Amino acid sequence: MIGQREQRRLATPAFSTVVLSTFAYFLAVGTVLPILPLYIEGPLAGDSATVGLALGSSSFAALALNIWAGRLGDRRGRRVLLVGGAALVGVSILGLLVARSVPVVVFLRLIGGAGDAFFFVGGASAVSDLAPEDRRGEAVSFYSLALHSGLAVGPVLGEALFAGERYWAVWLVAAALAAVAALVGTRLTDTRPIITPGAVATRLLHPAAIPPGLVLIAGALGAAGFSAFVPLYAREIGLSGARFVFMTFSGILMMMRTLGARLPDRLGSITAALLALAGTAVGLGIVGAWRDPVGLFAGTVIFALGHALLFPSLLLLAISRATAHERAAAVGTLTSFLSLAFGAGPAILGLVARTAGYPGAFLVAAGVAACGFILFWRYALGRLATGAAV
Repeated sequence: MIGQREQRRLATPAFSTVVLSTFAYFLAVGTVLPILPLYIEGPLAGDSATVGLALGSSSFAALALNIWAGRLGDRRGRRVLLVGGAALVGVSILGLLVARSVPVVVFLRLIGGAGDAFFFVGGASAVSDLAPEDRRGEAVSFYSLALHSGLAVGPVLGEALFAGERYWAVWLVAAALAAVAALVGTRLTDTRPIITPGAVATRLLHPAAIPPGLVLIAGALGAAGFSAFVPLYAREIGLSGARFVFMTFSGILMMMRTLGARLPDRLGSITAALLALAGTAVGLGIVGAWRDPVGLFAGTVIFALGHALLFPSLLLLAISRATAHERAAAVGTLTSFLSLAFGAGPAILGLVARTAGYPGAFLVAAGVAACGFILFWRYALGRLATGAAV
């Protein structure tokens, strides 16, 4: 276990293990990302609402398990979450080889959602444990850099494997990558701080993560819709696929979380979160209003600049208000809000898309982010005016 003395270095073997496992895991997820909507609308004969339901179902499973995963991580360590989560996702992807109906895909997505809950809580908790207090925002940025590197490369790999509608090749390679993530995760030693026996949190919802979590919903709803519907919208406006859109999005995030890794620490979590919401609202608004490839790419750039700051700033805000022995519980609570956004987002925006088209769905998501900006700005001002901790 790690003692109470701060470790000043970020690039430790344990940190590298988490980052490498995370990259492999999200490379697997990214490989499936642009192909699953095509599988649902093609061989399974679904529509936009069906795509939203199927893709969002994994997040409902994660929503149910994130909080429990946080408690498990505080009690049993982070490694069990990394290894177990990656294994479950690998099984859920392999199951797509025999999935011949939307209900089967939804069932498999529920299994994958459980894996998402374990893996993400384990990884985010581990990097928070390993980082010095004044560099936690930077640590989360580099952790999420691995995440988005996987999501940047994955769609390119997925569409290359898919050539000729080879769904089976996509599923097999993605499952193998998830297995690699699990194997790398077995190398992680226990990162939990030394705590007094019996001091682990017993409450389900950690109060430190509730205000940041509500803000996270406002910003992440649009990201959920973006992931679900851009593969379909891109073809609707004349592009051959969405891989370059996802590459642009993830490339901007990678740049921001490399060159701007310390922005949440330097700007403060509140200011960074407000900038994130503003970028999300403006970017998605452009995607929805400017209905051609140039508008899609222009909006994607602005959306990515804002979204790059969203999770690192809000996670920093949550864990800064939690004690060390409740850190995974705070992470689990925060990610439950993320799961709610990614679960409800595709389903809600899918219904909007059915009547108003994909541009209408993006405009609704932009409006939600704008409302979140206004409410969080007023909340932050009110708390600061009374001298209370935000």
